[in-house]
Amino acid sequence: MTGFVHSFQSLGAIDGPGIRFVVFTQGCNLRCGCCHNPDTWKIGEGTEYTAEDVVKRAVRYKEYFGSEGGITVSGGEPLLQADFVREIFELCHKEGINTCLDTSGSIMNKAVKALLKETDRVLLDIKYTNDILYKKHAGCKMQTVLDFLDYLDIQEIPVTLRQVIIPSLNDNEENIVALKIIAQSHKCVDKTELLPFRKICQVKYDKLGIEFPFAHIPEPDKETMKRLNDILA
Repeated sequence: MTGFVHSFQSLGAIDGPGIRFVVFTQGCNLRCGCCHNPDTWKIGEGTEYTAEDVVKRAVRYKEYFGSEGGITVSGGEPLLQADFVREIFELCHKEGINTCLDTSGSIMNKAVKALLKETDRVLLDIKYTNDILYKKHAGCKMQTVLDFLDYLDIQEIPVTLRQVIIPSLNDNEENIVALKIIAQSHKCVDKTELLPFRKICQVKYDKLGIEFPFAHIPEPDKETMKRLNDILA
């Protein structure tokens, strides 16, 4: 089984529990206004690897993973290459490596369900708690993502919910309360993280010659993040 990979990160500390080897797959079905990796959008580009090649790279760092770390497959959108990622996770389990999937939750099919059987944890992006904003600034329906989360709940797969806080769009109490309700209504969710919107990706958009949709939006300050985290807590 082969797939297209954008890049690797050998020792990631923010991509799931512990220290993790991170695989960024190539190709994405969404166009999020806050996307940090526009260079991963195009499907069928990147470098082609076999699942075995990827796992061999991960095994090199196994001694750093400890009891909590492992491999995280992110993107782009890894669900576009569900069969490829499933084989990576199957091989990782044979090596005793924990598996984590970082996804938008915008795709569900037989291949995705098979992948989730090999997934130890899901990092699920809940981009907004408003369907209008979801459609406008991500490109999918909010219900699609909630249905994905419902499936994770039924399968009892541990989930970390994540949301990027974007001033003027979701940096308000109403959104955080709604996010909290979503988390509390799904037993599989054991952690929720608020991530501040950052614009360091502007250079990537400039290099690609495309417009950064949220270039005009300021980054949230520490006070805002603290206030929202207090509401969440």
